[in-house]
Amino acid sequence: MILKSEELENMDCIGYSSESGSGLCNAPLVENGVFDGDVRFFKQASPPKGGGSRNTSPMSRSGSRNTSPSRPKVVKTKPRGFDEETLATFCKPVHADVQMEDDIWAMLPEDLLHEILARVPAFHIFRLRSVCKGWNSLLKDSSFLKFHSSVLSHGPCLLSFWKNSQIPQCSVFSLPLKSWYRIPFTFLPQWAFWLVGSSGGLVCFSGQDGITFKTLVCNPLTQAWRTLPSMHYNQQRQLIMVVDRLDRSFKVIATTDIFGDKSLPTEVYDSKTNSWSVHQIMPAANLCSSKMAYCDSRLYLETLSPLGLMMYRLDTGQWEHIPAKFPRSLLDGYLVAGTRKRLFLVGRIGLYSTLQCMRIWELDHAKIMWVEISKMPPKYFRALLRLSAERFECFGQDNLICFTSWNQGKGLLFDVDKKIWSWIGGCALESFNNQVCFYEPKFDASIY
Repeated sequence: MILKSEELENMDCIGYSSESGSGLCNAPLVENGVFDGDVRFFKQASPPKGGGSRNTSPMSRSGSRNTSPSRPKVVKTKPRGFDEETLATFCKPVHADVQMEDDIWAMLPEDLLHEILARVPAFHIFRLRSVCKGWNSLLKDSSFLKFHSSVLSHGPCLLSFWKNSQIPQCSVFSLPLKSWYRIPFTFLPQWAFWLVGSSGGLVCFSGQDGITFKTLVCNPLTQAWRTLPSMHYNQQRQLIMVVDRLDRSFKVIATTDIFGDKSLPTEVYDSKTNSWSVHQIMPAANLCSSKMAYCDSRLYLETLSPLGLMMYRLDTGQWEHIPAKFPRSLLDGYLVAGTRKRLFLVGRIGLYSTLQCMRIWELDHAKIMWVEISKMPPKYFRALLRLSAERFECFGQDNLICFTSWNQGKGLLFDVDKKIWSWIGGCALESFNNQVCFYEPKFDASIY
């Protein structure tokens, strides 16, 4: 189902960008002209130079006389060729406002105009559609969608999904723009569903429609969605969705699970055939964990009792056991997929709350062992998990790992390559029942 252009105009996602500087900034989130609470962005104030101590020496005051005979008076002169206004801006040239001629800019070739607009962040396109009729029909223009799909994205986003009075709510946080955008999610059916994940601009949900287990895929930007056919063994189980951008298709993998006294086989949905195929039952006598990751055409799944690692090859449909020993005293283990073949393990270590810490390992495929690559600084760990029994979620994309705390409502981001930890500001993570995943806005992401 794709909404009409008049309905899509209501998706003018107006977010709030945090200003540069320090302190606490409050601003309302506006959705279709309605104020929707406060959006709070926290930034740590920069300490004053010199440790914050105040220099009270008379020699340091402006306007004080230099009476030392050994220090001649220095006469400051203006550099030749600079005026006063230029000096006041630290030698940055000041340019007058350029007057744009309407007759010239109105005659831009259409392909050049589409190439320019394709570089505008996706959420800002909705605000530009009110300029003229031509821009209002951009999302239906194949030429613009072609340019938009070929341009690199502005960076990863975080999609936060929750229900308020049984009404689906969704907010997207753009990491490069540092802004939250509210997306109306009332186009989805009134099921008891939950977030599965996102890939290639599509978002997958699963849930119960009465007593029937169903799976749906949607594009939040175009609000197009559809329900997938029922599985051969249509029971609730763990799912993961992957998108192939080359052949413009996607697959949904339903892992092996236990229902009653029966082991359910692995099933794979292919959008090209619009059907599920049944594959091998995972050769493990223990229960499966919901913590899994997909990278390099392989699905990695963490098993429990005993703790182990299984790998599913999507090309062959076969399960394999990976004999990599997990770290001792691991309390919460999450598998996170990185770029190419990188696979990370994130979890807490320590039996006592005062000695607990969060660590990150990477799987060495050659030696088949977990190698520690980083450790969360204590100040971030204490702020994220104040109690040893608090739950947290962890997921990743492109060597970025995000941590969310159920009770604290905070989001912490770690860049594996740059070794940088940073907080994610905003109010969308304050609800304890939020479900969060990485998301890449794509207008051309097809649900078929």
